[in-house]
Amino acid sequence: MAEIKLEDIIKPENLVFQKTKLFTDKPLSYCPGCGHGVVHRLILEAIEELGIESETIGVAPVGCSVLAYEFMNIDIAQAPHGRAPALATGIKRVYPEKFVFTYQGDGDLAAIGTAETIHACNRGENISIFFINNGIYGMTGGQMAPTTLPGMASSTSPYGRDVASMGHPLKMTELVANLPGTRFVARHAVHTPALVRKAKKAILKAFENQKENKGLSFIEIVSNCNSGWKMTPVKSNQWLTENMLEYYKLGTLKDE
Repeated sequence: MAEIKLEDIIKPENLVFQKTKLFTDKPLSYCPGCGHGVVHRLILEAIEELGIESETIGVAPVGCSVLAYEFMNIDIAQAPHGRAPALATGIKRVYPEKFVFTYQGDGDLAAIGTAETIHACNRGENISIFFINNGIYGMTGGQMAPTTLPGMASSTSPYGRDVASMGHPLKMTELVANLPGTRFVARHAVHTPALVRKAKKAILKAFENQKENKGLSFIEIVSNCNSGWKMTPVKSNQWLTENMLEYYKLGTLKDE
């Protein structure tokens, strides 16, 4: 039997999947099973496919995404907690030809950064905001976030979120969809292959809208936090499907 060589198998015409060149060689520090790594890849794939890597500037604030600059081989600026939309606004106004995006978690975007988010969306800044919603403060110990579901336990709401005393979870995507400055607003998830493909299309569109100067695109990704939720990755994805997606419905909310 003839010897089969690896180079005979791995040919360009047979290649169906590979690491995007815009990922650095730094191992991801996210917890195993977390959706952050998937979304990182989708953003970088979109940038690479559009050929805009040298023209893209990302903005990462405080939270699980704070080390995005170690994983993404593109220009990235670091913003104070919650201020990413404000910093992105400044960058875009100084360099209007650049593709500018923020990458933010729910504790950042929907809590300390609520004002920056709302006003950037209301002004219609020509940027892309990518919002990862896992319903909890993942980086700092699993505290209740503005997006924590009713009855959902956290380190600061061990008996569950009590709507009467703690208020309702903020649906940021629905909020910004009502603002005149937003052009494209959608909510997606990345815990199944089919959902990953849909999320990537939305991310591509968010960057394409910038090229056409159409205004602000806001993409929410509903994700898990298996560490903060105290679950296995498989169980957390199941819980996400049965609970998070019941409250945070997937789909396009606005596309003008």
